[in-house]
Amino acid sequence: MFVIAAFAIIGTTQAQGGFQRRTVEERVKSVHDKIDSAFKPEAVKMTSIDTLFTSYYKATDAYREEMMASGNTDRDAMRAKMTEMAAARDEKLKQFLTEEQMKTWKESIEPSMRPQRGNRPPGGQ
Repeated sequence: MFVIAAFAIIGTTQAQGGFQRRTVEERVKSVHDKIDSAFKPEAVKMTSIDTLFTSYYKATDAYREEMMASGNTDRDAMRAKMTEMAAARDEKLKQFLTEEQMKTWKESIEPSMRPQRGNRPPGGQ
């Protein structure tokens, strides 16, 4: 009976989007691995890139928490602020990557870093 109840709870949680955000460290490691395998930057550059992404992820998490705590549900404003933060991050990232590497980052690597929400129909229904 307990096992059935556990599966029911797990299934319900996942069906309702039981998504848990990865930690800053997990996200930085993921970026580190992808950039390292794609571009093989020298260790000093890689450390700077890790620091850049750590700061970026902490800032976005803090902003997200602030918005949620204030009860602000303006998704457009949040999206605009997050886009602005990503653009600032990318400007700093240009110090460490060549123009061609930035193009690869924007077209291939960055899109692969976004959380996948599964096969939901348009409109989130």
